[in-house]
Amino acid sequence: MTDTTQPRYLTISWEQFHRDARTLASRLLDKEPFQKIVAVTRGGLLPAGIMARELEIRLIDTLCIAGYDDTKMGAKANILKKPDGEGEGVLVVDDLVDSGRTGRIVRELLPKAYFVTLYAKPEGRKTVDDFVVPIEQDAWVLFPWDVELLPASPLVRRKREKK
Repeated sequence: MTDTTQPRYLTISWEQFHRDARTLASRLLDKEPFQKIVAVTRGGLLPAGIMARELEIRLIDTLCIAGYDDTKMGAKANILKKPDGEGEGVLVVDDLVDSGRTGRIVRELLPKAYFVTLYAKPEGRKTVDDFVVPIEQDAWVLFPWDVELLPASPLVRRKREKK
């Protein structure tokens, strides 16, 4: 038997994404001063840039992990590049923690880092130190760079076209 349920999507706008990144940065103002940010690629690049501006951090590095292929998680995460050190004075930033697999990798590679995400699903929450928005486990998040804007027909026209 095949699963015929449609995936549930949560669409995040550029404005909401920026607001959530700034909210997260504001929570870090009283934390230890971070010497650098490590962005988990690729999703962490944009929130890391916003947070680097808000926290006035100029040194940014990357932890490059390939774990997803479009809309499905791969069987194994591949570490393509990792930063030096154990993460002391480092803020690690990602867009979303889902199953916690990437979070566990971050914790193993950078055990002294402070790890944050904008969005967190229940299975991954225990791997991060902070996040802004809780997301249901079965929702698929569509980030602004994942969607295209298309013209929309008026509702009455759509109703006529269905007939």
